Amino acid sequence: MTFLEHLEDLRKRLFNAFLVIILGAIPGWYFSKPIYNILARPVTDVLPEGTKLAFTTLTAPFMLYMKVAFLTSLFATSPFVFLQLWYFIAPGLYHKERKYVVPFVFFTSFFFILGALFGYFMVFPWAVRFFISLASDFQPVITVDQYFSFVLRVLLGIALVFELPTLIFFLSKLGIVTARWMIRNFKYAVLAAFVIAAVITPTPDMITQTLVAVPMLALYGFSILIALVVGRSREKAMRSRDEEGGAGGDGAGERKKSRKEKKAEKAAQKASRKKGKTERADDGGGRKTHEEPDGKSKNAQAETDKRSNGDEEPGLSGDGPSETDKSESAKTDIGPDDKAKPEIEPEGEPEVNKDRDKGGSEDGGYPDE
Repeated sequence: MTFLEHLEDLRKRLFNAFLVIILGAIPGWYFSKPIYNILARPVTDVLPEGTKLAFTTLTAPFMLYMKVAFLTSLFATSPFVFLQLWYFIAPGLYHKERKYVVPFVFFTSFFFILGALFGYFMVFPWAVRFFISLASDFQPVITVDQYFSFVLRVLLGIALVFELPTLIFFLSKLGIVTARWMIRNFKYAVLAAFVIAAVITPTPDMITQTLVAVPMLALYGFSILIALVVGRSREKAMRSRDEEGGAGGDGAGERKKSRKEKKAEKAAQKASRKKGKTERADDGGGRKTHEEPDGKSKNAQAETDKRSNGDEEPGLSGDGPSETDKSESAKTDIGPDDKAKPEIEPEGEPEVNKDRDKGGSEDGGYPDE
């Protein structure tokens, strides 16, 4: 899926979730008054008898009941909301990992509602008693808007915090988080727990923050146990898979290879193909460089072959005249028709002939011998 397709899918899932919440708010409206009385009980039990929550605007009661109806619808339709969340992340999972849809929806909904109940029965009474005890010298005038904002903040905050075990379970199942990593980063978890508790709880005292932070740390410890169990089962499954792959032959082992191994093999194959092409190109270039530009080498090779086979022509053997002797004899042996041929004078007569030429030129003839 492309980025725009993911955005379109996100828009679709959000629309479906909001539509179901709106539809659930219709019956929630009819139960809004009794549900409001349940939510207001922690503070009305602490206030003086007969004291009720106040409102300062005309539309405050209507808006209060609308908010109660939507809050009720959110918790009632939480399985469908988490199912839409699963459908959004499912395209990025393997086919075997998509079978966890039912455990995901069940445990996320369970811990979400469990966190809201913990906030209502544990955090609310403590926080309300703390604030009312500080205002014993004053007349309390608590508005419904302020109280419901407090309720909404605590309930939703703690309900989301209680999703930690479910989140750790699926992250461990995917191999993203391990128990060893969680133990090594426990000190950062303590810091994050107290920071989140300070944001969720409206009271500045350490008692209320500790009351919220301690369950969060308990959930973190429980998540470590979940990661440990899931990690061991995952290692056993991988070990058995490797053993089956080795026993089943190369074909089964090849089918069970991970994505990283397949990518590494593809990269190695590409590198070997590139190396083969480079070696072939180098061999072709070497052959071209060893070739002579003309046919002299071929003639020399042919002559060498003839000599080795005993088929050489007369005068070409090692006993005959060499090429140097042939060139010198070609300079001296000039044909009879060549006019530029020098006269070969007999040895011992060059001086006599010079005298004759000299005498003939002076007397006009040759003297008698």
